[in-house]
This record gives sequence, C-alpha cells and structure tokens, in this order.
Amino acid sequence: MNEVTHQRIKTNGIWLHIAEQGTGPLVLLLHGFPEIWYSWRHQITFLASHGYHVVAPDLRGYGDSDSPLSPSSYTVMHLVGDIIGLLDHFGEQQINRPKRIKGLINLSVPYFDRNPKVKYAESLIRTFGDGFYISQFQEPGRVERAFARYDYLTVMKKFLLTTQTDNLIAPPGMEIIDYLETPSWLPPWITEEELQVYADKFEESGFTGAFNYYRVMDLNWELTAPWQGSKIMVPVKFLVGENDLGFETSSVREYVQGNVFRSLVPHLEVVILDGHHFLQQEKTPRSLGGNSILSSQISFRVADFSGSAS
Repeated sequence: MNEVTHQRIKTNGIWLHIAEQGTGPLVLLLHGFPEIWYSWRHQITFLASHGYHVVAPDLRGYGDSDSPLSPSSYTVMHLVGDIIGLLDHFGEQQINRPKRIKGLINLSVPYFDRNPKVKYAESLIRTFGDGFYISQFQEPGRVERAFARYDYLTVMKKFLLTTQTDNLIAPPGMEIIDYLETPSWLPPWITEEELQVYADKFEESGFTGAFNYYRVMDLNWELTAPWQGSKIMVPVKFLVGENDLGFETSSVREYVQGNVFRSLVPHLEVVILDGHHFLQQEKTPRSLGGNSILSSQISFRVADFSGSAS
C-alpha cells in the first residue's frame, strides 16, 4: 500500500491542501474545529488498507489551505463548492449532493432542521449568553486577542483534551480560552508530539479562518432558506460520545434517539460510544477499546461515503 501523500488542488477559486492514500472508492474525511487533516491520521491508513481512496483536506482557512480574508467567504455554500471541486478533480460523480452521495458518517454534531423564525447564532447567544464559546467567536478580533495570551500548544491542549461534559460556557466577564483548563497530563490516545503538529500549523495560519465559519452562521441561515424542511435521504451513521459537550445537559441524547431526528434522517443509525468530542482521535487502536470507531466506519458498507466532524 502506498504512503500518505500531500498536494494542493485548485478548487472554487482557492487552493486546498489534501492528504490522500489508497485506491478504490473515494472516502472524503472532513475535520472540524480546531483541527486539520491530521485529525484523521488513524482512519486514513486504516481505510486505505481496506481498499478505499481516502482524501482528507485542510478546509479553507485551516492548515496549508488558502484563507480568504472576508468572513463572508466561509459560508456553507463556499464549503460545498470547495468539496465539489475536489470531487470533480478526482472524477467522482456521486458524493456530497443529493445525487452525488451514497452515504454519510457524521461525528458528534447531529443535523438539526433550520428554524425559520430565528437565526442560528442569534438563538445561541439568546439561549446561552455571552460566555458561550460560539457567542464569543462572533466578534472579529475578540477571541484572536484572547487566544494570543497563550502559546499555541496550550490552546490546542485546552480544546482538544477537554473532558467537560457541559456546554462550553465561561462565567460572566471571562473569555472561554481563560475558562478552559490546561490538562496536567495527556490521555493515552494522543502524544505531545502529535499535539505539536496542530500547534505548529495554527501558528502558521492563525485562528481567524477557523473562527470565520462561526461568524457566518446567521448568513448560512439566510442562504439555506430554500432547503427549509429538507430531509437527508441517503444512509447515515451518526456517532457521538456519551461524554461529549452538552450530550446530556442540552438533551442531545434525547434528540438523537428520538423521532424528530429520525424524521429528518430516515435511514439513520445512531451509535453512542464511551468517549468525548474528538472521537476519531480518541477511539483508535492505541486506546482501550479503540477499534470501535474504525470498525463502525468500515462496517458501513456503501460504495462511497464521506466522514465529517465538528
């Protein structure tokens, strides 16, 4: 089997960096915040060894991909355009649109229908207040200044290693980065050297591109109005850690096991794992019982699928 290779591909007017390995049906792995392609390092090799062509990009604004300056360049429409361009580059015709996807595996953050009465970020701020991390991410410059008080490795430890099970809400008058604890020890699923890979990349790129996804949440609400009430009709496997942020306190467990979620995603399988938020890193062969997420991915027997995390 060939090794992981890297290249930059022109798509949707920007250059995206990708890591890829293997041959066969295409599997597209999309990371979340605060991550890069490297979050899928375990799955890339595993899936490639099982006969798939695995592609993991740095999304726009992250890692070695381009970072447009305007927050309005980070809408869901831009993201879809970027991904469709990647698929066109590889000659794939069926993924990531209703007629171009065969299946989806999603981690940690479930699909919610669009509320036609209130914008998304606006509703979160109203519900959770200024201390909520998404609330603080809205104002350009605010979190950039707060994050700058720490070295990049410490920032990565605060987010990637959090074991908090409640929502990320800082007390009044406190920034979320100050509120998050810095662990004094590392869990068995990640090393200091691996964390440093993230720190080095964010030191090169900064965090603004990543924050911009949150700063266009309300713009996304406007742009997605034509899809109000849409259902996801392809097979979906949703994996979530039972110790994930807000899983119990925000009734996420109730929602993902209930009828409303299944009505929006009729061909749904929900898998609840003993884990936290970054399952693709935590549940690996190196950790106790860590084969579960890899087994879940390979057992989802569709010709093509993509994986995503937030």
